[in-house]
Amino acid sequence: MSQDVERPGQVEEATARALLRRLAVEQAECRVPSIVAAIVRDGRTAWFGSRGRVGGAAPTPATQYRLGSITKPLVAAVVMRMRDEGLLDLLDPVGKYLPDVPAGELTIAQLLSHTGGLTAEPPTVWWERTAGVAVDDLLARLGPGDVKHRPGRRFHYSNVGFALLGELVARLRGVSWLRAVRAEILEPLGMDATTARPRSPHATGYAVHPYADVLLPEPEHDAAAMAPAGQLWSTAEDLARWAAFVAGDTGGVLSPDTVAEMREPATVDDGDAWTGGFGLGLQLTRHAGRRLAGHGGSMPGFLSMVWADPADRVGVLFMANTTSGVSRALPTDLLGILDEYEPRLPAEWRPVAADPDLLAMTGVWHWGPAPYVLRLLPERGLSLEPAGGGGRASRFVARQDGTWVGLDGYYAGETLRLAADHLDLNTFIFTRTPYDPDAPVPGGVAGWES
Repeated sequence: MSQDVERPGQVEEATARALLRRLAVEQAECRVPSIVAAIVRDGRTAWFGSRGRVGGAAPTPATQYRLGSITKPLVAAVVMRMRDEGLLDLLDPVGKYLPDVPAGELTIAQLLSHTGGLTAEPPTVWWERTAGVAVDDLLARLGPGDVKHRPGRRFHYSNVGFALLGELVARLRGVSWLRAVRAEILEPLGMDATTARPRSPHATGYAVHPYADVLLPEPEHDAAAMAPAGQLWSTAEDLARWAAFVAGDTGGVLSPDTVAEMREPATVDDGDAWTGGFGLGLQLTRHAGRRLAGHGGSMPGFLSMVWADPADRVGVLFMANTTSGVSRALPTDLLGILDEYEPRLPAEWRPVAADPDLLAMTGVWHWGPAPYVLRLLPERGLSLEPAGGGGRASRFVARQDGTWVGLDGYYAGETLRLAADHLDLNTFIFTRTPYDPDAPVPGGVAGWES
């Protein structure tokens, strides 16, 4: 096999060449021992590329790399499964299930979103480079001083928080966090090559000397209690399946609505820029009009990243065996190349059958003097938005009792009631003419004056 491994798959030859060139530039200029990358589109791997050597040969889609913190969203997915089963509530304090945790007042949602204020690293020696301690030992070392910020006040990334979530999974499931992740996430998604320790073929983790082209092997060990924060190893094939999952191809592991909830922004992590943040176990960013969800990973000798765009059903990933050096721009640059060379065509418009009663409700309605437009969406959905765009726009779906519930925007979760001459949206009355005097509210106001 040649060193320039290229499996274009669904992308065209020119696209594959441009993607591979970007990867080759990264590997050469950043002095990366080896790197693999892939594009996922519509639930399938559309392109795979690699550079460098693992064991004297080019890495393949089946070569393992350490995922690092991409382990976290896999643990989070099990937590969300337990929530959906009714075993826990995200607003529950973690102490309800781990009574021996000093930070027991922190909620499960806060741990998932890194907003609990818990210390970033455990009160042990450098956990990434030393053998891990047992869970009981870790819990005994934690104290009130390890809560660094008022819970809910701000984003503060916490590896310790996911150690606690891993133990939460273990206690509620009655098996280790790893067995739960394997049985509930990895096996159903077909991620059979994702393991806790490396298996052949796998890359060796290296640190690259800053002033010479020489390598230093990095340690690899069982992180024990801290393992839920960054233990797993995986392949490009498996990580592509996870990218498809985050993009919405959930394979029955979670409902699409639950994965969408995980992708919702819970906190911002880049200050005034407001381009990055976290949901529930998922890292978020906005780039070039895309809203991406996924997670990065970093452990001694390894870097990784996976992003997914559910709106476009596309994902991107890379894994490399270097402690530092890969640019943050690599995955989004690869998506940019895909957009440039093979922009997705819009879905073909087709007419749909319409309920005559709903069709009669469409058109212009007024909130006071402001015009809004009610539109009929496919699958009997409705949208209500200001006639001029912007403002309080929401989509609605029907309930069995004849009312409608908001899906997003200002009116998310609120109730809409339809009447022949007005709309009642959580007490706000919309009428066909501005301030219709016959409407229930405001009704009876003085007439318009010149």
